[in-house]
Amino acid sequence: MQIDIDFLLTIARQAGAAIMDIYGNEFVVEIKDDKSPLTLADRASNQIIVSALQQQYPDIPIISEENKLTDYEVRQHWTYCWLVDPLDGTKEFIKRNGEFTVNIALLHEGKPVVGVIFVPARNDMYYAQEGQGSYKVDSLGNTQRIHAKTIDPNETVLVVASRSHLSEETQKYVDALRVTYKTVDFVSSGSSIKFCLVAEGRAHLYPRFAPTMEWDTGAGQIIATESGASVMVYPDNVPLTYNRPNLLNPFFLVSV
Repeated sequence: MQIDIDFLLTIARQAGAAIMDIYGNEFVVEIKDDKSPLTLADRASNQIIVSALQQQYPDIPIISEENKLTDYEVRQHWTYCWLVDPLDGTKEFIKRNGEFTVNIALLHEGKPVVGVIFVPARNDMYYAQEGQGSYKVDSLGNTQRIHAKTIDPNETVLVVASRSHLSEETQKYVDALRVTYKTVDFVSSGSSIKFCLVAEGRAHLYPRFAPTMEWDTGAGQIIATESGASVMVYPDNVPLTYNRPNLLNPFFLVSV
């Protein structure tokens, strides 16, 4: 299927602009049934993305964090579908630390084949299409292909994780790394930016041994894999798949 990547970049930027308009002002935080926060920015971004996708690609259904989820009895028959997180990192948005993103992915038979991640507060754009590599458009508008960086045993291994809030599983993983490698250090970031850090070689590993949903990871997965990294269920070491009956992801590891 032919997808206009420039169209996706445009609507991601439009959604990001709407988010930043709200980011600069006072906003109300609601709490959803699953205890996660919701703001006007989530809704505004979702409206822009969903309406644009429906108009441009009316035959491709959409899974979005802020839409009512279609029953699996229907979804299981979808060959293609969009996977959207209109504001990934709402908690970061609320903290006003800039580490939030707009995520748009296209799935084909349970696998991400197109992905766009926009970081509105930094004006950084990442995107990938299956078989065509991963790219970053920086805040100055410069586009460059990005590549994951292999681990050099003689250099510091960089892990995307919280230095101060490691889960027990992540701590065990990092402890095991320290047996193999001379030095292990941390790179901290919120939202799907963590995938991008591996994809552009600013980190080697992203162990995610805590809950995420499919819309948190779809775009990041194709950006990571097209950069040369892998995204595998941990510890099973099989690819992370999508449009499952339950959209809650298993633990996974992004690695080079």
